[in-house]
Amino acid sequence: MTAPARRVSARLAAIAPSATLAVDSKAKALKAAGKNVIGFGAGEPDFPTPDAIVEAAVAAARDPKNHRYTPATGLPELREAIARKTLRDSGYGVDPANIIVTNGGKQAVFQAFAAVVDPGDEVILPAPYWTTYPEAITLAGGTPVEVFAGADQDYLVTVEQLEAARTPNTKALLFCSPSNPTGAVYSPEQTKAIGEWALEHGIWVLTDEIYEHLTYDDAVFSPIVKLVPELADQTIVLNGVAKTYAMTGWRVGWMISPADVTKAAANFQSHLTSNVANVSQRAAIAALDGGLDAVYDMRTAFDRRRTTMVGMLREIDGVVCPTPKGAFYAYPSVEGLIGRTVRGRDITSSADLATVILEEAEVAVVPGEAFGPSGFVRLSYALGDDDLAEGVGRIQRLLAEG
Repeated sequence: MTAPARRVSARLAAIAPSATLAVDSKAKALKAAGKNVIGFGAGEPDFPTPDAIVEAAVAAARDPKNHRYTPATGLPELREAIARKTLRDSGYGVDPANIIVTNGGKQAVFQAFAAVVDPGDEVILPAPYWTTYPEAITLAGGTPVEVFAGADQDYLVTVEQLEAARTPNTKALLFCSPSNPTGAVYSPEQTKAIGEWALEHGIWVLTDEIYEHLTYDDAVFSPIVKLVPELADQTIVLNGVAKTYAMTGWRVGWMISPADVTKAAANFQSHLTSNVANVSQRAAIAALDGGLDAVYDMRTAFDRRRTTMVGMLREIDGVVCPTPKGAFYAYPSVEGLIGRTVRGRDITSSADLATVILEEAEVAVVPGEAFGPSGFVRLSYALGDDDLAEGVGRIQRLLAEG
């Protein structure tokens, strides 16, 4: 008898669900069931999209020219706005022809890996990492090679670590600063050194810059192409409006790449999705051309919440929390809590701890297993001040019982 045919392809069956979205979904389900759950899982600003951007979208929806197909690579006006924004914020010029507008940053990530990674290629992936990166690498046929930097390194990998991971099969490096999930920010000196290492060895750099405007204290966003201009021919820049302008639901991202990569990715997108929704693209133009005042207001609120969250987490015995310098996440080490018992439940991993916190304290956090090694949890401080203090307070009280 012949074996039954596989119903679901091995390629898609191997994909793990997004852990961050899964935690957020579970928290929302508990809320719908009447539980007073406070969610630290979702990576999205709690602010509404600024009014001027919304009004631009309303006007665009009424204009019949936006009711039809437009170029798969994006509205020419938006690609030009992205080029202007790149010059303004990153300090170097790009050709709008080398920009592709994508359905959110995630599509840009997937297309970037699909464009440069072949089966057998290795991609160096600093850990902790955003949960989508390894799935995108694997789907492209590549092999993620994790390079871990823990709390003792402020979650920042070194050139020496990258070099130790390099092999003849190394094709690319994923670089994310400011970082999701850790909030770590590489200094200009560190960024330049990594860029020069990649240039020396002919390694592609995929740089995710979506949190570029969310930095705190003495940290600064350091565009790797600005610091190492020669790297431009082997770099793909990934970005979008989601985090900066509180536009997660509008689904507008982009990739900037050399001409040959742009052509290949554009062909792919023409079959995959065609154009991004025109109303969202028009809104993105208004966002990019409208200045950064609203962004700075949001950043001030995030900074205040960051200070509160880190201070409260550090009061918990067994928790070590480096100061996040960017994005809107804290990533404390909870290795000191592994092996404890909380309300009669043994904690053997950060996944166990996250489950206990959700079920016993009604607070949702994302366990470190979603981002690399166990022993950590991610908490987003993109939520209201009162909920933030109450949520971390519940964790404090629960863990004080153990």
